[in-house]
Amino acid sequence: MFGGKKVKIEKELYSKAEMYAKVAGYTSVEEFINHIVEKELATFGEGDSEEEIKKKLQGLGYIS
Repeated sequence: MFGGKKVKIEKELYSKAEMYAKVAGYTSVEEFINHIVEKELATFGEGDSEEEIKKKLQGLGYIS
């Protein structure tokens, strides 16, 4: 089990993540979600300034 903070997500999203985690062979939904978040955050790179991060988020459509 992972330590840290809890995050609430919609039931439908959790159900979908649960299905994908099972099919992909993850031991838990938490492990799957943790992997997806780590992978997504890695696309932003390390050591970026706040402004660079904002530009990347805008480019990906996360913020306007």
